Amino acid sequence: MQSTSQSPRIPQAVILGAGYAGLSVAKSIHRRAGSGIDVVLVDRSPDHVLRTELYQVDEIAAASADRRRWAVPMAEVLDGRKTRFVQGLVTGIDLSSKTVRLESETVPFDYLVICLGSVPSYFGIPGAKELGQEVYSLGGAERLAARLLEVERAAAKAPGTPRPRVVVVGGGSTGTEVAAEIATADWKQIADPAAPLPQVVLLTGPMPFLQGFPDPLIRHSRKLLEGAGVEVRENTPVVRVDAGVLTLKDGSTVAFDLCVWCAGVEAPPVVAQLPVEHGHGKRVKVSSNLELPQYPGVFAVGDVIEYANPGSGVLVPSTAQAALAGAPVAGYNVVARHLGKRMKRFSYHERGVIISLGLGKGVGRAGPVTLWGRPAYVLKSLVEAEYSLAVERG
Repeated sequence: MQSTSQSPRIPQAVILGAGYAGLSVAKSIHRRAGSGIDVVLVDRSPDHVLRTELYQVDEIAAASADRRRWAVPMAEVLDGRKTRFVQGLVTGIDLSSKTVRLESETVPFDYLVICLGSVPSYFGIPGAKELGQEVYSLGGAERLAARLLEVERAAAKAPGTPRPRVVVVGGGSTGTEVAAEIATADWKQIADPAAPLPQVVLLTGPMPFLQGFPDPLIRHSRKLLEGAGVEVRENTPVVRVDAGVLTLKDGSTVAFDLCVWCAGVEAPPVVAQLPVEHGHGKRVKVSSNLELPQYPGVFAVGDVIEYANPGSGVLVPSTAQAALAGAPVAGYNVVARHLGKRMKRFSYHERGVIISLGLGKGVGRAGPVTLWGRPAYVLKSLVEAEYSLAVERG
């Protein structure tokens, strides 16, 4: 009598989100586990989006037909023999039954890594979501670019009228970079030969302008913005957005032709609804190995987590750099959990931070060194180009 034996089932690790963290986690798991774990990467977009470069709305407007500069097709990024890509919107995560609900199917998991990034935070301000343009997604950046073209072309057809006013709400790195790009773009070439330079106003809320940056870089940033024609107004919280006008906390108003909302981010609703402990911005709290404390085998990385660095107690920032630092740790720990080995602790050490301020200028800090102007811009461009090349090479 011939005996038959059934091959053991290969466990499945599902990664939600194909951004900076998710893509890195997928590669890390396969590199360590090989064929011992099936890796499934889920994202609503067919592309890996270079989110940290979406502030370049002027370039998006000038090259709207070519999305590849900001979005690399997943078919070119992933090796299908190592990772299976599923395109779909995540509508629910059931941690008890170990399933992820998509619009058209349910995906089971043995291990889960949540890397769904973040969404704009509107803080319950009336009209902000409906009337404010966002740049935290490629679709949002493309819509903003299209609106800028409309505003500039309309102004070009109405000579003698006031220059269009673009108000950017949020004085962090994203709002600062967007304001600088809009103010320094060559709209005559992009939109219309008669297009005027827009008036750009940058409003900060209760948080100081570029909070967390060294004072010398804040001063240089302000100087470069003012040189580019950007008006910076600090401590001007917005309490309401109506068509063409912002109402501030002190009762005053600011008129606009276009409002760009860069006031902050929070965890996506599907993450905010998880039955776990949450922190600021509805982010999930994780243990030192980036695992959800009550759910072994479920990890989270990047913008979706609130995590304090061991020792210092300082919260790890919601940046691409932090996401890329945490991803290899999460990938390692998925395999370690599967093999019953000791997991790694995550500790974040920032290598530096650089922001672009238009016209080939920027400010930044790399270790103990501060730099501004052209050197900062060149360094940021090199870092972005290196990452893009690494993604395309797989």
